[in-house]
Amino acid sequence: MMKYPQRITLCGMGGQGIILSAVLLGTTAVTKANKYAVQTQSYGSEARGGQCQAELIIDEKPINSPVAQTKDLMLAMFQEAYSKYIDVLDPDGVLVYDPGLVTSLTKEIKHSYAVPATQIAVDLGSRMSANMVMLGFMSEALGIVSKEDLVATIKDNTNARFLEMNLKAVDAGIDYAKEHNLYYKD
Repeated sequence: MMKYPQRITLCGMGGQGIILSAVLLGTTAVTKANKYAVQTQSYGSEARGGQCQAELIIDEKPINSPVAQTKDLMLAMFQEAYSKYIDVLDPDGVLVYDPGLVTSLTKEIKHSYAVPATQIAVDLGSRMSANMVMLGFMSEALGIVSKEDLVATIKDNTNARFLEMNLKAVDAGIDYAKEHNLYYKD
């Protein structure tokens, strides 16, 4: 499990559920795990298809600033977003990326995990659930939040018509971590 504070950047393109992922992680940390969290977000000039990014800090004690200069974890789901934000990731940090969409890594990161989340989501029947695959993977591999807490938060905060697919995607991300023995070790 990663140490606290956990300074996280999630980045991708509009429409991938990047902001939702940050909101779900933060909400889970606060409402289920009794942690503190702050979250900010930004969008490119186009809402869908342009870059978007969310920052999230999770800690065991109150957080004084919503911004951290250096991040401990980056989730990257789009090459241009990766390229824009990779410099803020600590070289001793954690990079989780979709190798189908982030194909050119430019910085060596101590802990890097290639998770084909979009392909897994397509195989499940919904490309739009790739973010949920990533949340499941991060829950299992990095221990950011427990599966039970994440699932409860998803049930409380996502549209009912997407719930079944989202939960399948979370399970698929967890299964990917287990099947490939991808676990964070400091």
